[in-house]
Amino acid sequence: MYIAYDIKNGVKYAKLYTSHRKGQETSKEYINLGRVLDEERGIYKNRERGVFTFDLDSNTYGEAPVDFVPELITKSHTELLLDFGDAFFLDSYMRNYGFMDVIDAIEYGNPDTLKAMICYYILCSTANCHAGTWWEGSYASILYPKANLTSQRISDFLATIGDEEHQRRLFKAYFPFLKTCGYNLSSILIDSTGLPNSIHFSLTAINNHAGEISNEVRLIYVIQQETGMPIYFRYCHGNVIDANTVPRCIKELEAQGVSTKFAIIDAGYFTHENVDILFENDIAFITRLQENRKLYKEIVNDNINTLESKENMIRYNGKFAYLKRIACDVYGHPGFAYLGLDISNRADSTEKIFRRATADNISVEDVFNELKMKGVFILISSRDLELKDVLPLYYTRTQIEQIFDIGKNYANFLPLNVQTEVTFRGHLVLTFIATAIVKQIQKTLQPTSENPISMFMALRNQKCKVYDKVVIPQEQVKRANDCYKLFKIECSTSITRQAT
Repeated sequence: MYIAYDIKNGVKYAKLYTSHRKGQETSKEYINLGRVLDEERGIYKNRERGVFTFDLDSNTYGEAPVDFVPELITKSHTELLLDFGDAFFLDSYMRNYGFMDVIDAIEYGNPDTLKAMICYYILCSTANCHAGTWWEGSYASILYPKANLTSQRISDFLATIGDEEHQRRLFKAYFPFLKTCGYNLSSILIDSTGLPNSIHFSLTAINNHAGEISNEVRLIYVIQQETGMPIYFRYCHGNVIDANTVPRCIKELEAQGVSTKFAIIDAGYFTHENVDILFENDIAFITRLQENRKLYKEIVNDNINTLESKENMIRYNGKFAYLKRIACDVYGHPGFAYLGLDISNRADSTEKIFRRATADNISVEDVFNELKMKGVFILISSRDLELKDVLPLYYTRTQIEQIFDIGKNYANFLPLNVQTEVTFRGHLVLTFIATAIVKQIQKTLQPTSENPISMFMALRNQKCKVYDKVVIPQEQVKRANDCYKLFKIECSTSITRQAT
């Protein structure tokens, strides 16, 4: 058995020959390996197998290594004028802030592909099949020249970085990075969102959430309480009950060296099992008590008539509310209920109730009872909190909604542009990294009128001219220049091209 080569129109091709002996006669048969992409590493391409490897010694076929980029891709890019500012800014930001070290810790075989795809997820909202077209017209092709963004390679890439080993490498580097940045990982928020999905794989299931029926996958995020910075993510079948996910999130964090001391959880997570786990692990918590709970009705019946008093009035966020602390039993554990009345909410509802009472001839007693319950809520906590601290603490949970908004609007959460469960996992890794980066950028932009989308659009308008050995950025307008200054990024008049 041997490999023979021949050249046609300047292109080298390979054939695998085998010899067969019958008596004194010898015959030869051959298999077309196809075009030779890398003779030394045994990498070929044909219609049947695509890009593959063949090892003559073992007579085996294999997949091309992830760091291999066909010469056809690396040599085909001939654009002389590229979109510059957005990719340049993002690459500089990731390096300056320390995100690039976390990304490198994933140890994907072709780091240029990984970094280019993170940029693509942040800067574009189109399907992954368009990533190569974006790369060709972007400065990202100069920053990451070995990126292989063909559709098949992107699928292979997502399948690889989505496996458990690469995810653990990510978080092994990410947790220390967060601590170095001053984030307190012991105080967390946990919530989930549905990712509508019509693709048929095992995680897709029918879910009924707030009366809305959909096929979806359930995505759980853990974020830092005060800042809203994403800490961790999990995913599960779309029909898994939310309440089942809290203990697993906490246990997975603990297994990776992150101890939780305080958790703000969604009302749907308030179950006997979860409360037991929180108390057993000495994790303090606060959550909203749903109106259909027996405890809710008992607390309201016993305390609603004494709620509106001077000693129970507090000021929060420029408004006023009533809030009363009540010691109570929380599934066999000592806890506290905070019965509240949102005065503004009641005021907004009053006129509507009066109009409906007049139109439908509702009795005075029914109007009184309905009005009495408007704006009423109950928070349950394991801690005896100062009344002035309760609402600011609980309403930090809006941070999780903001994170889901960032993921869906800026980081390509939706629509799902993957076809299999293994590529879906890689997609979630990319969206997590992209969401964390955008969240941190958004934090810096808060004092300004910019948001990440408007900023990147403005930066994209700054072009660059590409020469053999140098890239020359064109003049940036004031808006782009202000962004560079805000993030302390220096844009030189010329950038030396690195040899590839």
